[in-house]
Amino acid sequence: MAQPNVPGIDPQVQQMCDAFRADYAAVQAEIAKAIVGHEEIIDGVLTCLFVGGHALLEGVPGLGKTALIRALADALNLKFGRIQFTPDLMPADVIGTKGITESADGGRSALMFLPGPIFAQIVLADKLNAQRRRPSRR
Repeated sequence: MAQPNVPGIDPQVQQMCDAFRADYAAVQAEIAKAIVGHEEIIDGVLTCLFVGGHALLEGVPGLGKTALIRALADALNLKFGRIQFTPDLMPADVIGTKGITESADGGRSALMFLPGPIFAQIVLADKLNAQRRRPSRR
């Protein structure tokens, strides 16, 4: 809904603000199709995105943190990547590796770089603070 012209505000700035409000509401509504009942968290993540920052989502497993970020990427038509920070994480799990690919006719194979999840526009660094089991000393 367009706001009435406010005295002292440039009409072009007012128009840009109205367009931003409409775009924000559209993205919010698209995310709400996948994530129900967490409007405050959705607003927080969108705010972080629009101001160019990062978000730290904390909570017990199963709350839908990954689903929220995936829905955000889908709503904005951006590539999504997820890095799971487990004790066995290797650099290739983040940046990618080289792999052998075969041509469609099956006659030729080539060594090709297969990019990792870091080559996405939205990257979720998952399980950063997860408890790691340490061997007991006996």
